[in-house]
Amino acid sequence: MSKTGFGGGAWLNEPARWTIDGDRLTVATEAESDFWRETYYGFVHDNGHAYLLPADDGFTAMLRVRADYTANFDQAGLMLYLDERHWLKCGVELTDGDRFLSVVVTNGRSDWSVSQPFRELDDFRLRMTVKDGSVLVHASRDGARWSMLRVASFAPAPRYRVGPMTCSPSRAGLEVTFSDFSIGPASTEPLHAEI
Repeated sequence: MSKTGFGGGAWLNEPARWTIDGDRLTVATEAESDFWRETYYGFVHDNGHAYLLPADDGFTAMLRVRADYTANFDQAGLMLYLDERHWLKCGVELTDGDRFLSVVVTNGRSDWSVSQPFRELDDFRLRMTVKDGSVLVHASRDGARWSMLRVASFAPAPRYRVGPMTCSPSRAGLEVTFSDFSIGPASTEPLHAEI
């Protein structure tokens, strides 16, 4: 299983403005779009935008993300989707005036972790490996040196959907360019460097 580009994808909550040009997907978000389930805030939001492609268990997906985050909770990145109660989103989220690399894992209810292994986040890359009920998420500024963001348990399934995701809970019109998207066999790189 190897795939590059956005052919064969389908929208979860299609926005009004989007285009595919070669290997680039450009999206402008709708107002108050988000993905979240219950934890702390007490609400369920399922109206964020995700352009998803099928992938069998045991894959690594990679994506380049470019955007200018200006409003609280602006976000863009990569989504793993099984159903409305089981999904993961990872990428940049603007929170209280600062940009963080963020991972939300939802297994019935959402959790949220943030980190800043690097601060230059207008143009970055994500790598997600899904295998046997586990998800490993990395981010990189240049596609060469990768920082681990999360190791998480996730609902085991023979097949998932994966692809670019963006939301703007506090406004409309976040413009994001996604490119260099690929799905391939699960990475066999070790999680930790030899000591």
